[in-house]
Amino acid sequence: MTVTHEVVNQAPPLTGFSTADEPALLEALRRDGAEWGVPEVAELGALAGSAAVQDQARWAEEQPPRLHTHDRFGHRIDEVTFHPAWHQLMTVAVEHGLHAAPWADGRPGAHLVRAAKFYVWSQAEAGHGCPISMTYAAVPALRAAPDLAARYEPLLAARSYDFGLRAPLTKSGLVAGMSMTEKQGGSDVRANTTRAVPAGDGTYRLTGHKWFTSAPMSDVFLALAQTAEGLSCFLVPRVLPDGRLNGMRLMRLKDKLGNRSNASSEIEYDEAVAWPVGEPGRGVRTIVEMVNMTRLDCVLGSAAGMRAGLRQALHHTAHRRAFGRELDRQPLMRSVLADLAVESEAATLLGMRLATAVDRSQAGDAGEAALRRLALAAGKYWVCKRGSSHAAEALECLGGNGYVEDSGMPRLYREAPLLSIWEGSGNVAALDVLRALGKEPAALDAFFTEVETAAGADRRLDAAVAGVRKMLGGLGDPEQAQLRARSLAERMALVLQGSLLVRYSHPAVADAFCASRLDGEWGNAFGTLPAGTDLTSILERARPGAADAATTAAAAAAAAAAGNAS
Repeated sequence: MTVTHEVVNQAPPLTGFSTADEPALLEALRRDGAEWGVPEVAELGALAGSAAVQDQARWAEEQPPRLHTHDRFGHRIDEVTFHPAWHQLMTVAVEHGLHAAPWADGRPGAHLVRAAKFYVWSQAEAGHGCPISMTYAAVPALRAAPDLAARYEPLLAARSYDFGLRAPLTKSGLVAGMSMTEKQGGSDVRANTTRAVPAGDGTYRLTGHKWFTSAPMSDVFLALAQTAEGLSCFLVPRVLPDGRLNGMRLMRLKDKLGNRSNASSEIEYDEAVAWPVGEPGRGVRTIVEMVNMTRLDCVLGSAAGMRAGLRQALHHTAHRRAFGRELDRQPLMRSVLADLAVESEAATLLGMRLATAVDRSQAGDAGEAALRRLALAAGKYWVCKRGSSHAAEALECLGGNGYVEDSGMPRLYREAPLLSIWEGSGNVAALDVLRALGKEPAALDAFFTEVETAAGADRRLDAAVAGVRKMLGGLGDPEQAQLRARSLAERMALVLQGSLLVRYSHPAVADAFCASRLDGEWGNAFGTLPAGTDLTSILERARPGAADAATTAAAAAAAAAAGNAS
């Protein structure tokens, strides 16, 4: 065969890196009392960047789960099968404690370390993060039923991935799910029509249709259903203590835009056996603890997607040449990359700060609990919104190479909108900011205490904080407050991010953020940072290799281990 061309001017494959190789991440761990977790995070980050795990991520996406409602004899089995790569990814996540393990870990910063691990591992494959996140989030809600928590919490926190349909209390480890959404209500869960009837033995029987239940092969679910007292929360096992399948029928799997490796289903409860969790009629209040924890992972997942997209853009533009030099030496591309880097670091810092608030609130700090309540709603709204725009711009940095599946960028792009929709889409999150302000006055005090820690360090940040106070003063009318809810949530998130960057980030990153996001020296797209921005310092901080040598050593060890395992 005649050779018509040789392949030149293409970036080499991006493998053998560490997703933990990021100064902002490691600095957060050291700053907030969780330095003990750095080696663990580095090890997991190196594994996430290995060629073997990248292959597993691709296989899990390309070979999505399949639903089998009946066996070959006609018996109802309601089983979902997965590619082995899914189980490999889940095994790593559980064994490294990304699920409910922090609730059983008394070390300081346990939730922050877990958040860092979730962040670095999610960059490998995001879909399996759904059941991992729900398992993490189930514990605080389940504690509303102390007897159930005593039996199930140790298994939810166990570092054993024990897949299969068996009675939960006979297994070595459990995965939990959540079953709330119904087609007639959506985010308005109080409109749910699933009903729960007392069975006379302390259990209830649930009957109804759930429109969207992710990870249906989980061992137990927290579900909402109507009782005589009102909407209530229940624990529903997939398999009953005697080994029989519970009355939970999988009607179909959803054909989703992204998140394809994870099964999301439409289910029917047919007199399913369930145990009450919390007070009857207080189901929303009970399950909101689970929702808040999964919202944290929405922020972390969006930040992880931004970092993964930025890494791909930096790698491609460092090797691709146009007009006589590498793309990342072209002024306009440098501005785009730096803008993406600023957005990424702001999201990472906010995610880590929210995780620290979890640690501190668990230790009894009421101010941190109040801050978490408000900042989580604002952060969920803004960071998850930014994820889609960031993914699109990062993909565009690769040009046509980024538009093909082999690059991995389409998977990032499809995944990004989910995190803005999951656990309350944009309007729900923005309205939750108003709800927190109305119900928890201490939350606003905690917010200003946090952001004003940086008072006097940057005039643009000071002006933005004053602007938020002014916005809050004009929200007296409830209808006007709703109309301004998105603007308020956005501005509060930006102010919080700005405060964190001013205190903890490189001065060039903080300056670029405050000038663009807070002071209005910014266009409507990435790559419009103001003239005079220190692009070089921002890009040097963002490039792989900017973190310390510990991550490099861990990357080499984990890559070698992954290669031997494969």
